Amino acid sequence: MTVLAGTLITPKLSYSGRIVFSEQVEALEPLDAAQDCPERYILPGFIDLHVHGGDGADCMEGEQAVRQMARFHAQHGTTALLATTVTAPLEELEAALRGIAAVVQNPGPGEARVLGVHLEGPFISPERLGAQPPYTRTPNLTTMRHLLSLAPIRVVTLAPERPGALELIRFLTEQGVRVQQGHTAATYAQSLAGFEAGAQGFTHFYNAMTPLRHREPGVVGLGLERARWAEVIPDGLHVHPAAIRALARAIPQTYAVTDAVAAAGRPEGEYRLGRHRVYKKSQGVFLADGTLAGSALTMDRAAYNLRCWGYTVPEVMQMTSSFAAQYLGIPHGLEIGRPADLVVLDEQLQLVEVYVRGQKVEVSG
Repeated sequence: MTVLAGTLITPKLSYSGRIVFSEQVEALEPLDAAQDCPERYILPGFIDLHVHGGDGADCMEGEQAVRQMARFHAQHGTTALLATTVTAPLEELEAALRGIAAVVQNPGPGEARVLGVHLEGPFISPERLGAQPPYTRTPNLTTMRHLLSLAPIRVVTLAPERPGALELIRFLTEQGVRVQQGHTAATYAQSLAGFEAGAQGFTHFYNAMTPLRHREPGVVGLGLERARWAEVIPDGLHVHPAAIRALARAIPQTYAVTDAVAAAGRPEGEYRLGRHRVYKKSQGVFLADGTLAGSALTMDRAAYNLRCWGYTVPEVMQMTSSFAAQYLGIPHGLEIGRPADLVVLDEQLQLVEVYVRGQKVEVSG
């Protein structure tokens, strides 16, 4: 058993207390006024539903690369994640999915729990590739069934305007897969059709989708009008903080993702993103033409940024963990019987300790 004391943060209340845990949370005990409470916050571990790599590793490279990035992100407070692919030739996607599946089935020490796959493409728009390699495919049920047989795919990003997309959305929704609109040139009407077919999420909201205009609201307008869920990258480069605040007001369960690539945690230089070469410069990652290519963000930095932009600690907790858990339908949080996936933060929201299934993980310096 491990016992930690501090300010416990839950969606409904925050209080001075102790948490007792092994692999799961065993007890939650409030402290009385006479007991000293350490000046730190104890939160559920961060969940990142969109991460391509980190520490030089790209999850398209196979099992060992997935393990390396999972260890890296655990050291930054991410206790669970979806390994995220990029658009690629089918044989490369197959190899990537097999590598991710191996990590899901046999998690290693010090690794964030890999919950499955976020398949970002290949059923996206060639007009809105962003930094995705140019290997898009027309939505196809046979191909999708084959990919589902290789790994637990939990989220699929696609463009709803593509031929066959609505049929694919309905199929995936029936299979319990979350479908997100992203890398899309859809009109408002096409986006609405995707939403009504079952595509409930939006991938890196605002980025690589049709913007809001007053006579053609686009995908952004449809999301702001109707959505309950959306992911956003709070690195200060992809989206202005004011636009994130506006998004969170319109879509109440907006959650943070990193969209981190292999360059995260590494010095400036050249790295891989699928078949692309990308370049880390200062705090960003770019293609040679200057297009943003994922990010170098980590979830502890995302939490810190959100706090600096005016969010309360409970709001930060929801945006970095509980909303993502609710979206996927997984047990998470400071409740008895839940997995002991925890982070400890100081008063400035700097990361102090990380626990994955009750096991302490070394925090990155």
